[in-house]
Amino acid sequence: MIIHTPYGHGGDIYRNRVLLDFSVNVNPLGTPEAVKDAVREAADHLAAYPDPYCAELREKTAGSLNTESDWILCGNGAAELIYQMISALQPSHALLPLPSFSDYEAALATSDCRITYYPLLREEGFLLTDRILHEITEKTCLLMLCSPNNPTGRLIDRSLLLRILDRCRETGTWLFLDECFGELTDDGTPSLAGELRPDDRVFLLRAFTKTYAMAGLRLGYAVCPNRELTDRICLGSQPWNVSSPAQAAGLAALDCDEWAEKARELIREEKARLIPELERLGLTVFPSDTNFLLFSGSPDLYDRLLDRGILIRNCENYRSLRAGDFRIAVRTREQNETLLQALREVLHA
Repeated sequence: MIIHTPYGHGGDIYRNRVLLDFSVNVNPLGTPEAVKDAVREAADHLAAYPDPYCAELREKTAGSLNTESDWILCGNGAAELIYQMISALQPSHALLPLPSFSDYEAALATSDCRITYYPLLREEGFLLTDRILHEITEKTCLLMLCSPNNPTGRLIDRSLLLRILDRCRETGTWLFLDECFGELTDDGTPSLAGELRPDDRVFLLRAFTKTYAMAGLRLGYAVCPNRELTDRICLGSQPWNVSSPAQAAGLAALDCDEWAEKARELIREEKARLIPELERLGLTVFPSDTNFLLFSGSPDLYDRLLDRGILIRNCENYRSLRAGDFRIAVRTREQNETLLQALREVLHA
């Protein structure tokens, strides 16, 4: 079978000669050993179907967020849940800040939805401001936000986020909020889950992918208190969409209490080193509150680094970004130094 749809994400190590992958933003500490052990043990039970309701995982996930297990939906990665939500909701009009994760727009394109784009300004460091409040009206069926935002790394100020939540309640607007990088922010941003009321029109997207470096297992989840939407999503989903190894990995990950904090400490230290070094090389680095950095440089930088076996994220396919915009993950000291040395060489610094 020939696949004609272009791959528009990072992490394509299968069609490139890659020694170091800076294009995906997972925990620089890697996967916890307890998670790997759980996957190995789950291999002994592959003959049995997985729990189609993910009951134990949903219960434990809800406990970690101090919320209701009935509000938790598990999926084959966060990406599946984005498409399931759009398919079930069928929004007529969506408000979408840009730049942001490309699959939001791709999912909206599968429905008969009119999109209003809300540009985040380069000169403001791509920060979402309270101007967004004026754009949320009774005609706005769905507002799609990401905090911290991908690819900019910017958090939405907590007080502004609560004002947005209140505004969406006033207008009857559905609020989609992607929190997948929340646990890897500088201070470990708390979820909005604790602010939700029963039947709120809110869909919080979260994942094990980034915090526990589990991209290959595909495990995401959502918090949604609105029973009507969750029922529609479940009716439109295939059974057994979350494998037994993935469920076992999620349960084990939730017991790795210090893993995210260790990662945050490393990320804070390495960002403090990386940013001035990148700026010293003449690159424009935008502020970031999480484990990746958006920067601007020569448009040929992607190819020149790939020639040295280093993969970075070319961001020109993000709507409102341009050639020469790139994103890199914050990795370990040794790996970051390898990247910096390669940049010094290709930039003749």
